Amino acid sequence: MNSKPAIGSHVSIRGGFGKAARFAWESGATGFQYFPKNPRSLKIKPVNRRDAEDCAVFCREKGLKSIAHTPYPTNMGANSNGRSITVLSLRNDLEIAEACGSLGIVVHFGHFQGTEPLQGYQNIIQCMNETLDSWEGRAKLLIENQAGTSGSTGTTLEELVKVRELSRYPEKIGFCFDTCHAFAAGIWNPSDTGELIKRGQALGYWDDLEAVHLNDSLHPFASGRDRHAVIGKGYIGNEGLRSLLTAEQLCPEIMVMETETGADGTYRNEMDTVNSWY
Repeated sequence: MNSKPAIGSHVSIRGGFGKAARFAWESGATGFQYFPKNPRSLKIKPVNRRDAEDCAVFCREKGLKSIAHTPYPTNMGANSNGRSITVLSLRNDLEIAEACGSLGIVVHFGHFQGTEPLQGYQNIIQCMNETLDSWEGRAKLLIENQAGTSGSTGTTLEELVKVRELSRYPEKIGFCFDTCHAFAAGIWNPSDTGELIKRGQALGYWDDLEAVHLNDSLHPFASGRDRHAVIGKGYIGNEGLRSLLTAEQLCPEIMVMETETGADGTYRNEMDTVNSWY
């Protein structure tokens, strides 16, 4: 069995990064995810060094791990007209995550329009190159697999591995695997988890897996619909999730839930379930 990752959920930064870290700790988590700035805007946010350092120090003292999630409008597949603001926003997110002591920033693979798919992949690689050029921090860019809601782009492990391989800075890039997205996209059938594990192993995907978004699915396998369910309450189920996440090939640093909280406003019950798997 693999080593136990930090386990937690997405938390609000209302009140600051330090307060978010304390809330996670007090709720029984050993890890957490947060938005570094307004999740609906790419507007640059000045780094509050005092607040970020408070978060970083508290996390070091308690052994908490964290990741940041880039805002929803972030699209690495945007053409040259939209790339500059995307790059500036991603660098801003990296700077905030670094100041908070986080492992990295989660960013969706990206989507693109047009009749030339190859250009879309080139856009993503160029966006990553420009973002990571001269970046010397420890926080990584963590590419997340997509659910297929806007088409098949970014749904396969092959795509994620290939854009990382073709980038100029693969050592600054890792992966975030979303269980609901993989199920919705049809690349992971819990009745044959071994097939996904073997494919990821052959590609070297698991070697660079840093984080997992631990979500059940409100919709059936290969639905292409990105709707998260509380673990054990969706179509994947506890056993399906456990069989994948405890596989020896998977050694993420952190696993976070992106679902509704329990009646007490925390994820204690779900975290107890996940902890029992280890």
